[in-house]
Amino acid sequence: MNHAGIRLEALMAYGSKEAVIQNLKDAGCNPEMIECCLACLDSGQKEKMLQRLKQHRKALLEQLHQKQKQIDCLDYLVFQIGQCSFLPER
Repeated sequence: MNHAGIRLEALMAYGSKEAVIQNLKDAGCNPEMIECCLACLDSGQKEKMLQRLKQHRKALLEQLHQKQKQIDCLDYLVFQIGQCSFLPER
């Protein structure tokens, strides 16, 4: 089945192209990624768009894990400093 020229609104229950664009922005997509996604849909390359979105999700998840590691390190430092009795209070 040829999906060339699929209307964005027909694929998604957003109701408008602007709503899809806003969702992509809210998801942290840069302007280039948004244009690529829209071009993929306009040319019927839904699978390519889905692959790009999966890659973006993976990158966001990696950032989240890195931030969690940083928080864990900070929590450990705060805990260790709290346990020290030789540091003067000010």
